[in-house]
Amino acid sequence: MIAALPMYDFPWTVEANDAFWAEMRDRLRAAGIAAPNTLTRGVALPEIWRSRELLFGQTCGYPYWTGLRDTVEILAAPIYNFPGCEGPTHCSFLVVRADDPRETLAAFRNARAAANSHDSNSGMNLFRATVAPLADGRPFFAGVTLTGAHAASLAAVADGAADIAAIDCVSFALLQQGCPSMTAKVRVLGRTPSSPALPFIASRAIPPKTLAALRAALTEAADQPTLGLRGVAFPPAETYARVAELEHDAAALGYPTLA
Repeated sequence: MIAALPMYDFPWTVEANDAFWAEMRDRLRAAGIAAPNTLTRGVALPEIWRSRELLFGQTCGYPYWTGLRDTVEILAAPIYNFPGCEGPTHCSFLVVRADDPRETLAAFRNARAAANSHDSNSGMNLFRATVAPLADGRPFFAGVTLTGAHAASLAAVADGAADIAAIDCVSFALLQQGCPSMTAKVRVLGRTPSSPALPFIASRAIPPKTLAALRAALTEAADQPTLGLRGVAFPPAETYARVAELEHDAAALGYPTLA
């Protein structure tokens, strides 16, 4: 079986993620559920998410809704104790350099944007939804650079390689903890709409009895202050249709692609 917490696994949160899983693992074993000793790392995200052996993981809402719904079961939605999080939801912060004089998103027309990936809800989909009403059905930015990670997008803005990026508010809070010299070079211009927080998941191949034990263990273990995690909620899977609604609304405004 596989357990993985790749979404917020920064070097300075590795120990906290390991402790979170150790608590989950021990509660599962006490309930008679076999659980791996350690978290899996260094494996491509699609391989983890689509594995029939996935006992416990976390994914982004956009790939969940657009490609993983038939493969994984949502266990719970996390509740984070960070700015930008309200209950089991989150948003992204529009981040610009601290010394950039522009005060509105509209002023960043023809600027250089950074995004972590095309299939990111927080780095792309929420960003696109925020830009769409201003774009008039045309490309808004001079260019969009894909960086591969929120930390890399934030670094691109801080270092001047990009002018603006949308950074998941949980990632931003954790980056403030681990990279204060970098986050000090940027400021928050605004925020995107909210959407459901990154869900904890398991393979649909996992038996219902084990899924129930996982949800019970999560309820008991989801007080992890170092990770900003203070609890979980159990929304229906259809809640994550919000990411598709935002995509549809942007397309209806003539802005189907972040550009």
